[in-house]
Amino acid sequence: MELKNYSSSTSGFILLGLSSNPQLQKPLFVIFLIMYLATVVGNVLIIVAIHFDSRLHTPMYFFLSNLSFMDICFTTVIVPKMLVNFLSEIKAISYVGCLVQMYFFMALANTDSYLLASMAIDRLVAICKPFHYDVVMSPRRCLLMLLGSCTISHLHSLFRVLLMSRLSFCASHVIKHFFCDTQPVLKLSCSDTSSSQIVVMTETLAVIVTPFLCIIFSYLRIIVTVLAIPSAAGKWKAFSTCSSHLTVVVLFYGSVIYVYFRPLSMYSVVKDRVATVMYTIVTPMLNPFIYSLRNKDMKKGLKKLKDRIQL
Repeated sequence: MELKNYSSSTSGFILLGLSSNPQLQKPLFVIFLIMYLATVVGNVLIIVAIHFDSRLHTPMYFFLSNLSFMDICFTTVIVPKMLVNFLSEIKAISYVGCLVQMYFFMALANTDSYLLASMAIDRLVAICKPFHYDVVMSPRRCLLMLLGSCTISHLHSLFRVLLMSRLSFCASHVIKHFFCDTQPVLKLSCSDTSSSQIVVMTETLAVIVTPFLCIIFSYLRIIVTVLAIPSAAGKWKAFSTCSSHLTVVVLFYGSVIYVYFRPLSMYSVVKDRVATVMYTIVTPMLNPFIYSLRNKDMKKGLKKLKDRIQL
């Protein structure tokens, strides 16, 4: 069989999607369209509620509004193309389009992780150093944290995409996934990917584990401080301010660690698709519900927005 090289910018890939069963395409289209609309509407409501309620103009909600914006962008990079493919017989994506999708997916996913770390730092300062909160979490410092999160994430993504662009793709060009992720694309390469895997794993550890360790350290400090509070009511009040954030962290990092922190030889198409759906679509959709249902200030902000709309 003749081998064809698909590494040029004129060639493309076929995205296999979540299922190759023709009877499931329309039901899956409806399900993921509803999920996408819920994600966009829910996160837009969070952003607008924070903007119009002066009580929510604090560092925590500054990071939350940016997290909501990133979640909208994050899902928009993946889901619209996924929806088109559900209704299309030829589920193609160009080589350049694949790299562009991969770039923005990684950049926005990493920005999400750094924003979650920034929110953990905010909770750490609020609980452990309440008298220094206004100084430590000043608007200027929050903005620098946001810019730093975006810069590091985009540089990381650019490095990964440049590394992927040097690979050659022979014979099969069918990506067994619903978007251009690094693991399934690496599986297709006929180049020697051993060095790429080592670089990717090392660099991913450095970039993704850093905010994760920051979150772990922050919560360890918070636990030590809260346990020192004499009253049970005081402990519950301190922990309750972290519950929404901690829930989102567990959902996001649980699936990310499962998908990315394993050798390529352990890659499983079906299991990884399910785990990837969790952090690319389900978690961004659930974030507004988690923060609105478990946060009194956010509930008040949304009620205020509802009253404003009804006037």
